[in-house]
This record gives sequence, C-alpha cells and structure tokens, in this order.
Amino acid sequence: MIYVEKKRTKFLALPICFTTYTITDEKLTITSGFLDITVDDAFMYKVQDVKLTKSFMERIFKLGTVTCYTGDTTHPELKLLHIKNASVIKDFIMTASEESRRKRRTLHSIDIDASDVDLEEIDK
Repeated sequence: MIYVEKKRTKFLALPICFTTYTITDEKLTITSGFLDITVDDAFMYKVQDVKLTKSFMERIFKLGTVTCYTGDTTHPELKLLHIKNASVIKDFIMTASEESRRKRRTLHSIDIDASDVDLEEIDK
C-alpha cells in the first residue's frame, strides 16, 4: 500500500505548502521545496516509534502530525506535519516498520549503560 499526503496549512487544511510525504512498505520519503527540491528518505526498518499529535486547530480541520522516531543518524526524528488521515498513516507506519524489521531480520536494541554494574557481584 502507498500513501501520498501533502503538508497542509492549519487553517482550512489547504495544501498550499510544497511538501509531499510518500509512505510505502519499504520507506518513507519527504519531498520539499519549490525551486530547490530536497528529498529525504528513511527506511521503514529504522523506524522505532511513532507518535500522533493533534492540536486544537488540527482537530477542527481533521488533520494531525505524525512523528517518527528513527535510528537514522541524519534524521532521528521525522515529522509529517498537518496531514489528513494521520491516525491511519500512523498505524500503517507502525505495522510496516515491524514487518520490515522482520523481513530484514533486524533487532531493535536499546543501549543500556551497564558501566556501574560490578561483574563480580553478578558471578556470585
């Protein structure tokens, strides 16, 4: 499945902005700009967590902002600002990222600081 959404204004939800979000099973692409175009990609298997926020104005015009927390070094936090169908897209990103990690056999790991642990205490 492919979702293509445009960034919209908070007022009247008009797609005046020059930012397009393309979400597929494999990657998330953000294309922005009018004269100078920037294309940012993030693979789905790198998405670790997703958050949906809706301000008062976004709720009035049925919009939302989806924030993706990734393991990517260039974009640790990707924001899909003021998009329609935000809750559906959030759910899609969650399931697609989990499925992509399974396909690639990647493991999401958390860096736990264990420098304070005494190894001799563990061996007892």
